[in-house]
Amino acid sequence: MFLQIHSLTSYHATLLNRDDAGLAKRIPFGDATRLRVSSQCLKRHWTTELRTIIEQQHDGWENFESGWRTRNFFDRVILPEVDKTLRDDFLDDKERQAIVIAATWDLACGCFTKIKKKDAKKLLESDKLDVPLEMPDVMKIDPDKGERVPRPEQAALFGKPEANYLVSEIKNIARESNGAIQEIRKGIRQRVLLDWRERNKEGQTMLNALIQANLSQTLYAGIEGALFGRFVTSDILARSDAAVHVAHAFTVHKLDTEVDYFTVVDDLNRDEETGAAHAGDMELGAGLFYGYVAVDIPLLVSNLSGCDAKAWKAQDFADARAVLKGLIRAIATVSPGAKLGATAPYAFSDFVLLETGGQQPRALANAYLQALPLHGDPMQAAADALGKHLAALNDMYGQTSDTRVAASTRAFDQDLAEVKPLDAAIETALDAIFSPERG
Repeated sequence: MFLQIHSLTSYHATLLNRDDAGLAKRIPFGDATRLRVSSQCLKRHWTTELRTIIEQQHDGWENFESGWRTRNFFDRVILPEVDKTLRDDFLDDKERQAIVIAATWDLACGCFTKIKKKDAKKLLESDKLDVPLEMPDVMKIDPDKGERVPRPEQAALFGKPEANYLVSEIKNIARESNGAIQEIRKGIRQRVLLDWRERNKEGQTMLNALIQANLSQTLYAGIEGALFGRFVTSDILARSDAAVHVAHAFTVHKLDTEVDYFTVVDDLNRDEETGAAHAGDMELGAGLFYGYVAVDIPLLVSNLSGCDAKAWKAQDFADARAVLKGLIRAIATVSPGAKLGATAPYAFSDFVLLETGGQQPRALANAYLQALPLHGDPMQAAADALGKHLAALNDMYGQTSDTRVAASTRAFDQDLAEVKPLDAAIETALDAIFSPERG
């Protein structure tokens, strides 16, 4: 079962998404180069606003823990929380700090260490768990900067449930060891090694093992991980698959930008300096963007509830429904922000098409393979082109979705999709997904 979200959004003179040279991002497509907004940019702004949207429309945001994308998970989240939880047990500040730093260090190293294949058999067959945990190559520490625990070189997504679980483990081990630092460190090593051994996967990180063994029923990577997944190229973290697949948005017409030249006047130096105190420029472009998002519903329900994706139909859908409702509204109303003070880049989508069904998802981007000419009503022309392409796909493949509903400020072919206000369209699409007759 999939939910597909197509949108058409027009922006006035803006600089929505910049490249490394400060220019508007662009992409060649079909017969022309287009303005582009990256999927990373879109996802960042949608998730930033998703909390507010769901809070306004759904009681129970506590079910949707957020996460942090950071290099500082252990030193700025785990270490302070461990210190706070151990205050009642270890009142002496120096003693507690020594315990906290030692325990967090070993936990960080253990969680990020990948067991080498040559050592895996030895560890699995050995009764000894008190083995040294070396700092892996992907971690670094700079004592000159006062770093007390290792940091990964790459910023990665961590969830609040992971933090709560790891803090709880350190606290329990510290209490059981009565504050003896060496015993605590030994306990941490045993804990991560035992969990890794139970998973019995060569080359797996210990954090991966901890999560799979103990956090499978929680939203461990945060709502961001449940929606957009968690992936790092070095394979140092447990991964979660993305249930929401986001395409880069692009203009349905050819790129047309201009360089805006601006100056700054020094108000207190007008007598001596007749010219500008500063001169600069930025590239601006106006455009009508096509956006496309596909949602794997079974995987989303699995990520939110911890169930197997194959068992998604047997779950309570309240959370998934709230998240999807908030996501669709975010896609339709949240703009990628850049140069806010100079361009006010705010716009709502004029057209949103929602499709549901078990068929293979497919974008409708090829409706704009030939760039649309900008005359007459470009928004109506874009909606017409999308409908024409959709009808052609149906003629070639048969019905490519089970249910379609649109929200639009322009006319749209009612034979292709009923047009409703956005909230009503969302409810229709979600009813089709989560109704008792869903397939």
